[in-house]
Amino acid sequence: MDLMTPGHHYLLTVRILRLLRVFRILKLVRFNKEARVLLEAMKGSSYKIGVFLLAVISMVTLLGTMMYVVEGSANGFTSIPQSIYWAIVTVTTVGFGDIVPRTVLGQFLSSIAMIMGYAIIAVPTGIITVELSKSKSSNKTCANCSNENPENAQFCNQCGEKIE
Repeated sequence: MDLMTPGHHYLLTVRILRLLRVFRILKLVRFNKEARVLLEAMKGSSYKIGVFLLAVISMVTLLGTMMYVVEGSANGFTSIPQSIYWAIVTVTTVGFGDIVPRTVLGQFLSSIAMIMGYAIIAVPTGIITVELSKSKSSNKTCANCSNENPENAQFCNQCGEKIE
């Protein structure tokens, strides 16, 4: 095959385009409305998430600096940026283990960082969930009994009045 068509291996990259057929099979178009709702929730919470990320970056910088002061270069924390790297790895619960605190105070500080990391994981989830619940409030309210009904309801599910 190589003798007849030299350089045919360059055409192998075109075969990657065949993967696009998978999307045709999955019929992802039906999820457009849900994706739009999720995107709107992300846009609505972008300011809060930005403030949250700024707080996390400040916390990680403070933790890394404190760990550099506590442990020092003798225990593997040779610079503040490397200590900040350790703080990011610890707070995000990745925990590579390439840099480990050896003093009691350093281990206590790392324990605090680990607990704060678990607490931090839930915050963005809560922020986006609140925005999602705001977008779900497109229910129809009955004029007769003030009951919330689904957006596609024609009659109130409590009193039976026609919803306009």
